[in-house]
Order: sequence, then C-alpha cells, then structure tokens
Amino acid sequence: MDRNFPTITLGLLYHNAPEMIDWIYRALGFEKKLVLPQNDGSILHVHLTFGNGGIMLSSAENYENPELCRSPRQIGSNTVEIIVYVEDIEAHYEKAQHNGAKIVFPLESKPYGGKGYTVRDPEGYIWALGSYGPWLMDLQSKNSLSK
Repeated sequence: MDRNFPTITLGLLYHNAPEMIDWIYRALGFEKKLVLPQNDGSILHVHLTFGNGGIMLSSAENYENPELCRSPRQIGSNTVEIIVYVEDIEAHYEKAQHNGAKIVFPLESKPYGGKGYTVRDPEGYIWALGSYGPWLMDLQSKNSLSK
C-alpha cells in the first residue's frame, strides 16, 4: 500500500490549545492541516504536520478519555520526548530561538551523527529536534554497500 502519511502519530493534550497551535506553528515550523474548534474556544481536534509526519492535539479539559492520557501539567512531569527530524537544523534552531522557544539543550553535534537541540514548550512537553535519523543511516549504509 502506497501511503503519503505516517503510520504513527502522537496525540498531545494542551490546556491552552489555541495558543499552543500558534506556538508550534511559529517556533517549530509545523503546518496546520486540520483545526476543529469547539464553541467554547477549546479545541476538539487538531492535526499539525511537519514533513510527512505530524502530531494531533486536543484541549486537555475536554478530552473524552482523561483516564487514558494526561498533560504534563496534570501529572507534574513530562512522560514523552517528541523527536523531529529537521533537514536545515541550524536555520530551525535560529527560528525556534527567535520565537521564544525555551532551550533545554543547545544545538550541538551528536556522537551518532548530525546535530540536534532540545526545547521545552510552554506547557511542558519536551521536543528534540535534529538532523540525524536512523532512516538516513540505513540509506547511507545501503549506498556504501552498493559502491
């Protein structure tokens, strides 16, 4: 089956989802694919994309299954690191800083290849952004074997 969408997508809960949609768009460069607001201003469902991947998010207060998923604010900690592959990591890092991203780890070279940096979003989720990826390593290995 030929797909033009990822087989795995994260679902996140935010308390100020409309503001976070704009922050993720401005600071991290995600695109708004689908936004379904509710009459009270909260968010029923949003799909934000980056490359061929993306995330889905909803307002935490109106999430229909609160026993299954909680936000960092609700549990007092973060339980997931959102990892995003970025081609032009230097430009992405500058854009994130310019848009007020809270840098947890600055841009640096990684021992496993590429460069990366980490931010904490305004509601506590951790985002690791980098120019490395296991798919690239697989491609490089295949290319070197075919030579």
